[in-house]
Amino acid sequence: MNEVLSRLHELLFPAVPGIVVVAVHTDGEAIRIEARCTPTGASCPDCAQWTERVHSSYLRFPADLPATGRRAQLALRVRRFFCTATACGRRTFVEQVPGLTRRHGQVTERLRQAMGEIGLALAGRAGARLAQVMGIATSRTTLLRRVMDLPDPTTPEPRAVGVDDFALRRGHVYGTVVIDAETHQVLDLLLERDAATLAPWLRAHPSIEVVCRDRAGAYAEAATTATPQALQVADRFHLWQNLASAVEKTVADHRSCLRNLPPLGPEPEPEWETPAEAAPGQDAETDDPTGKFAERARTHHALVHDFLAQGMGLRHIARHLGWGRHTVQRYARAARWQDMVKGRKRQLPSKLDPFKPYLAQRWAETEGKVTILELHREITARGFRGHYSTVRDWIRRDLPRQEGFTPAPPPPSVRQVTGWLTRHPATLAEEENLHRKAVLDRCPELASAAKLTSSFAEMLTTLSGTRLPEWITEATEARLPGISSFAAGLNSDFDAVTAGLTTDWNSGPVEGAVNRIKMLKRQMFGRAGFRSSGNAPFSRDPA
Repeated sequence: MNEVLSRLHELLFPAVPGIVVVAVHTDGEAIRIEARCTPTGASCPDCAQWTERVHSSYLRFPADLPATGRRAQLALRVRRFFCTATACGRRTFVEQVPGLTRRHGQVTERLRQAMGEIGLALAGRAGARLAQVMGIATSRTTLLRRVMDLPDPTTPEPRAVGVDDFALRRGHVYGTVVIDAETHQVLDLLLERDAATLAPWLRAHPSIEVVCRDRAGAYAEAATTATPQALQVADRFHLWQNLASAVEKTVADHRSCLRNLPPLGPEPEPEWETPAEAAPGQDAETDDPTGKFAERARTHHALVHDFLAQGMGLRHIARHLGWGRHTVQRYARAARWQDMVKGRKRQLPSKLDPFKPYLAQRWAETEGKVTILELHREITARGFRGHYSTVRDWIRRDLPRQEGFTPAPPPPSVRQVTGWLTRHPATLAEEENLHRKAVLDRCPELASAAKLTSSFAEMLTTLSGTRLPEWITEATEARLPGISSFAAGLNSDFDAVTAGLTTDWNSGPVEGAVNRIKMLKRQMFGRAGFRSSGNAPFSRDPA
């Protein structure tokens, strides 16, 4: 018998010393394993004093891994010992089995480890489904808690880090992500995006030599105060983004140069219709509508009423024709097939009605050569309070077009011109290149902006940031709104910008980590968050 129990101990608890199997019972789909501890004493968890003085004993029932496809019920008898050290504040304590139990634990350590591995592989819901198949009774939240209990993986001290903000709640709450700029692994997530939060983290890692960041003042302040020995690198993407915004301000300030330029492409001809013309699908001399829908309505109406005349019910007709019951019902209730065809909508009164005669008269006097904008200004001076689009739509719809007259093309927008100046000329279409040349020939300021943009782009792509002082001087002297302010702002972060334009370090991997966080937030449907955020009990996502 002792040999059998010893063999069971080797099978059930191969790596757990200090325990012996007393008995094993089978009860349907469950196996009850009775065991007890074998050491003669235990050490106090507070003072580490060894004692063999037993106070009492009782049974613990920690959940364990299934055995041979059956649910395992572990009945472990443990002892409570007296602490014999007079200076110790603890009077009694319960012995623990290393590798099997822990204080206040309701599951064995191997079951806890198994649930942690399942949670790491499949996260909450999918992991709970797999655990149920394996015979482990657990929930998705328990699996996530087991993942949170796992220690963080050990990583070597980082030499270069990248920092950027990410949205916990976009527009309201932001945090900071810190990654290893060499391995691209996420090192930590911080609750805030200010210097007071980032500086202690950087100070705790004195091995940092490079800090890749955007041009936010909080991150610059944290890196300067916590790691003065580190090289700060301004991200090239954000530099180009800031320059593009500056170019857009410059173009907007010179939008008057964009008027009377050729359009981007052929403008679609407006659909003109005189009042005498009939609406599509409407006969001008009769009230009966025409067209495919009218023909179909006539046929279907006659078919339904023929079946009704034969004594068939609505449901029977619907099953016979394969239609919906409500469709058959509408045809049955219509006395005429014309009632199934909807005519023109009733015209509602408009603010423009009192001014339509004046607009028609002015349009006829000028033979359609007056602009709609001028007409809108004229009737506005006479009391019209509507929008320009109301006048435009009515004129294009109801007034006749004069032959040989083409409305003036709209000028290119500020955003279009900004794209022509900030994109590489090789990526522009032939027509866009022609428009770009026309804009630069007309406006010397925009030509200067294009030259400065191309020069900065060359520095950024070839990492020739040693020319940055000359570029800043040239951009400042150009006195261009937006670009000159951008150039002046580079002086406040000159060293970091120079490093960004001369070294290979950049914040691209940090942006990738931010995108991954966004993906995890979407997958978690808003449940991912920090432990103290209130909306979720977890500080990092296991997926």
